[in-house]
Parts: sequence; C-alpha cells; structure tokens
Amino acid sequence: MRHFDKEIDELKEKLLRMSGIVEHAISESIAALQERDTARAERVIESDADVDRMELELDAETLRLIATMQPAAGDLRFVTTAMKITPELERIADLAVDVCERAIELNREPSLKPLNPRLAQMAQEMVRQAIDAFVRRDPVLAREVIERDDEVDLLTEQSFRELLTYMLEDSRNISRAIRLTFVGKYFERMADSATNICEMVVYLAEGKVIKHHHEPDER
Repeated sequence: MRHFDKEIDELKEKLLRMSGIVEHAISESIAALQERDTARAERVIESDADVDRMELELDAETLRLIATMQPAAGDLRFVTTAMKITPELERIADLAVDVCERAIELNREPSLKPLNPRLAQMAQEMVRQAIDAFVRRDPVLAREVIERDDEVDLLTEQSFRELLTYMLEDSRNISRAIRLTFVGKYFERMADSATNICEMVVYLAEGKVIKHHHEPDER
C-alpha cells in the first residue's frame, strides 16, 4: 500500500506539472492578445506539443495503475478522475493555441476593439480554481466554480452583441469582429472545461455524479 501511495503521489505531481503548463499557456495567450504580441503567441503555439505529450504519458500511467494495482474505493476514484481531467486540460491548451492563432491574424490588421477583459480573466480564474479544487479535493470550491459558468456565458453573449454592432456599422470591421467573436467563444469553452473538471472533483470527493449540473435527489 505504501508503494501504491507513492504511485498516486507521482501521478498527482505529473498532473500538476501539466496543469502548470496549461495555466501558463492561458496567461500568455491573454497577454499576446491584449498586447498584440505575435512572438508570444507563437511561443504558446509551439509549447502545445509538450501538453500533447504529457496527456499521452498520463493516459498510459493511469491505465497502468488500474491494470496492475487494482485500486479500490477512493483510490480508484482518484485515478479515474485524473484520467478524465487530463483530456480537459489538453483541450484548454488547444483553446489557448486557438486564441493565439486568432491574435496573430488580428495583429496583421488595425486594432478594432479590445475583447472584454473580464471574460478572459474569469475563464483563467475558473481553470486555476478547478485545479486547486482537484488538488485539495474540495467540493465546495468546485461548486463555486460551476456556479460561475453562467456568468461567463452571459459575458460571451454581451461581447457577441457588441461585436455585431461593429459589423453592422461598417462592413470593413466584419473579419476582425468575427475573429474576436471566436476568441470570446474560446474563453467560454475554457470555462466549460473548468466546469467539467469541477464536476469530476465533486465525484472524487463525495462519490456523487453531478454531470450536466444535476444534483441527485437526496430523498
């Protein structure tokens, strides 16, 4: 059992390293967009291969632990949760790359307007808090993150309506406004992935499945 505890700790450490790279990618993608920094955006795109590699390594590690260690109860929940969180992190990193690709395209044209900074900030905060909730096995924090998803959806819709106004005012704004609309959607999807991670954290901590925001009826 002591050997298995060490295996679990090593799995957690690898997952945290991957999380750190993903969080850095989000931060750099936001900076690249706001500062119109093409070189920074290109570095984020190049670093995505590291996240892909870590996802494959963690997939192999979790499958090995299940096959060889045959974990039970809480340990099994931890391993299966880690297996499900890994692709969510990889998806978030891909979305950061998408932001950077649109940022590079936008940098080739005059600036139209900044995206609502609150949208990017909230998505970044939700991802960070989702990882914290997982590390601490904190279902209270996980539920707080889940509740914030509606606010991100509202900000995304507001951003779209504002950009639509720019498109209607001048057809020359259309291509830039569409790219900014895509960027807003990317941050919304990051928040969605953070929500998915938090649903898994509740399962990890309480053994409850609340996917699709459904809390089981305690009666």
